[in-house]
Amino acid sequence: MAVTHKIGRRKTSVARVYLSEGQGEFTINGKDYKVYFPTEVLQYKIAQPFQLTETLGQYDIKVNVYGGGVTGQAEAIRLAISRALVSLNEENRAVLKPEGLLTRDPRMVERKKFGQKKARKRFQFSKR
Repeated sequence: MAVTHKIGRRKTSVARVYLSEGQGEFTINGKDYKVYFPTEVLQYKIAQPFQLTETLGQYDIKVNVYGGGVTGQAEAIRLAISRALVSLNEENRAVLKPEGLLTRDPRMVERKKFGQKKARKRFQFSKR
């Protein structure tokens, strides 16, 4: 039984996904995915590639994810799963690509500049 390993990133989150054929066990950092991501929206996000390719429950997924917040982690996992499904079956690309699930989102937090409060926000101007 071959294990497919892929990496997904989003903001500062990095997800390493190990996909193997099985009964649909889904663990993230040693926990069940419904415990790790309690909200419906995040659970939907990581299940999205399986729903689109109609492969829900056919693979066992083990995920190691670190960095960033919950949304960044969920989207990093989604990208890694999408990449793994394409490497297993090239026909999945035609389904996942138009949905934008194979695109690495390049948006990152802009750095804070000196002499300013944040990246773009300035300190309050005082005329006198």
